[in-house]
Amino acid sequence: MKSLKIVSAQEAVKEVKSNQRVFLQGAAMTPNVLIDALCERYEDLKNVEIIQIHTEGKALYTEPPYQDSFKTNSCFVGGNVRKAVNSNFGAYIPIFLSEIHVLFRRNILPLDFAFIQVSPPDKHGYCSLGVSVDITLPAIQNAKKVIAQINPHVPRTHGDGIIHISQFDAAIEVDQPIHSAHLSEPTDIEKQIGKHVAELIEDGATLQMGIGGIPNVVLNNLTNHKRLGIHTEMFSDGILPLIEKGIITGEEKAVKTGKLVTCFAVGSPKLYDFVDDNPLVHFKEAAYTNDTAIIRKNPKVTAINSAIEIDLTGQVCADTIGKIQYSGVGGQMDFIRGAALSEGGKAIIALPSVTKNGISKIVPYLKEGAGVTTTRAHVHYIATEYGVVNLFGKNLKQRAEALISISHPDHREELSRQAFERLNA
Repeated sequence: MKSLKIVSAQEAVKEVKSNQRVFLQGAAMTPNVLIDALCERYEDLKNVEIIQIHTEGKALYTEPPYQDSFKTNSCFVGGNVRKAVNSNFGAYIPIFLSEIHVLFRRNILPLDFAFIQVSPPDKHGYCSLGVSVDITLPAIQNAKKVIAQINPHVPRTHGDGIIHISQFDAAIEVDQPIHSAHLSEPTDIEKQIGKHVAELIEDGATLQMGIGGIPNVVLNNLTNHKRLGIHTEMFSDGILPLIEKGIITGEEKAVKTGKLVTCFAVGSPKLYDFVDDNPLVHFKEAAYTNDTAIIRKNPKVTAINSAIEIDLTGQVCADTIGKIQYSGVGGQMDFIRGAALSEGGKAIIALPSVTKNGISKIVPYLKEGAGVTTTRAHVHYIATEYGVVNLFGKNLKQRAEALISISHPDHREELSRQAFERLNA
């Protein structure tokens, strides 16, 4: 068994060569010290491919002068790489979160290096991947070399994210807080949407919801519910009050009864303290959390996701603004389908009726170049601040009528006119 080698960040990244592929752990666990050290070598490197989902912090490899040496190939798009992905310096891979592991395990995208961040080793030499197991676990298992950033601020989490120091080819030590996110005050529109969605959730439901204003308002409206469970790809601080009040118990879940199941988490230091060494929370890889066959086993799976725009037939665009790649496919379809197949499940798309500039998000046609994230055959419930409709089983004309009924009143007349033109041609 090889011993742990602690080196400087510069020493740790020195073996990366031109034309190699480097995976970066993401979200709150982004190993920024290693990333920045690699970028310092930009004059010695050419065509180094960066594979990632969403990362936090400054992505120097997407900025001048570093971008001439690195190319981002991202499976999800956050704000720090959005400009690069929509230029000649980067690219986006449309893929379900549940299937990214296949790229590594089948050598479709062979990995030369995996840069990760972990907790200090315990007395047996085992470290934790903290709050981002997602696609990091299969990356580690398949990369030729693993470089670790060891940080005492990383929570030790239960589940699959345990890795022995013998698997590290080099490691550095840092002492700094991991990335956090704080809940913002919800808008009046988000509060109304959250109230509508909460009314759809039944006692004993298994919840999937992401980060943001609407999911957290939904959670705020569940204080009178009972026996709720969590099986999700991610969660944030909004679940904490419901756990403290005994509303989230997981007792009716079929998969990992009584446990909160997730593949990553982003939130406040309070959230990270909660998950630290907490056997209640199981961090699994995304191939597990987002597996439709596993999701559907739970009762009353209620999946709450968002959209950028929805056309009058029910096609959901959630990852592009026209031709601009804004985010990614992620796990929306994994959970939309899993919820629909669950006994008593509900798949919900929740969004404001208009943008901040008053432009309708319910549209006759998706913008030119827009991607269809969720097909109209998969869509069930749609919620705006004006109510909820269920499109399942409705024909195209009935769908248009239903969607117009929850659109902003200022746009209903024009949407009705365009629905007639589109569907009566």
